[in-house]
Amino acid sequence: MNSITIKNFKQEDMPLLSSFYQAVGKDKKVVFWWVGPEENWENVFCAYENGQMVAKGQVDIINSISDGHPQDSRHSIYVNLKVLPERESDTNLLNSVYEKLYSRALELKNRLSSNYQTNLCVGNFGSEINNNLYFTKEKGFQPLKTLYTMQRDLTKPIHKTNLKQTELNWEFSEMKNIEEEKEYLKAECEIWPDTALGLKRLKEYKANKDWIAILVRDNNNVIIASTMAWQEEEMGVIEDVFVKEQWRKQGIAQFLLTTALTYLKEKELKEAKLMVDTENDKALNLYKSVGFEVTEVEKRLFTELK
Repeated sequence: MNSITIKNFKQEDMPLLSSFYQAVGKDKKVVFWWVGPEENWENVFCAYENGQMVAKGQVDIINSISDGHPQDSRHSIYVNLKVLPERESDTNLLNSVYEKLYSRALELKNRLSSNYQTNLCVGNFGSEINNNLYFTKEKGFQPLKTLYTMQRDLTKPIHKTNLKQTELNWEFSEMKNIEEEKEYLKAECEIWPDTALGLKRLKEYKANKDWIAILVRDNNNVIIASTMAWQEEEMGVIEDVFVKEQWRKQGIAQFLLTTALTYLKEKELKEAKLMVDTENDKALNLYKSVGFEVTEVEKRLFTELK
């Protein structure tokens, strides 16, 4: 039996990673995390056999809950684990990398508030049948939620809308200092207290090419709505669309979306994408109204990290 070596990713592994990525995504679309900057490589574990990368796993904190939130709130740590297509049924290989990821997830958990439990989660496209079966049958993960990936053709006309409320103002913001970041996170946390974005994740978003936030403020200069947009590879991304409850059903979300789409089109991108919970009919209909179409279904699974 050939010996398998598992170690953290290093710069010299980049050519092997590129070959691995091409092989994994050759015949189907997969949810594949790129390794990110060097400071993130302690969260990336790769398996090697006969000079070839045969598996790659990665783990990261996605949602961290600050003290003061409801007691049933949970932190979320996600894993992403891929193997070569011909090794998708190799449970021993998958388990060997998963053990490294689980141990690292426990270390990351120690950075989070102990007042809340932590979910270990995974997200795959529905078409990634073997990978989903591994997590459900082998590791006992349970369904968390199902998301649609939606895309919009930016070469088609965008019917730009304007704010109807004279007491509201809007701006493009780069959030250049910590005060602006904290102001945004406070507003965002009011909308999703159980899955608040957090400063670390916000900074990761901001690191993307052409990142921008679109903020809507009331006459007291308080943020009441926002979304973000950026470029990821050759695709535009829209993320974190929210409107505070008392301002909903007034066309503000549609304004945010058409403004973000126009921004991405002006960057000469051809397509934009976003994700939406399949059970959120209002959001789904809103996104369809501005030209988005469902292109993929992503299944998210979880287990409690103990």
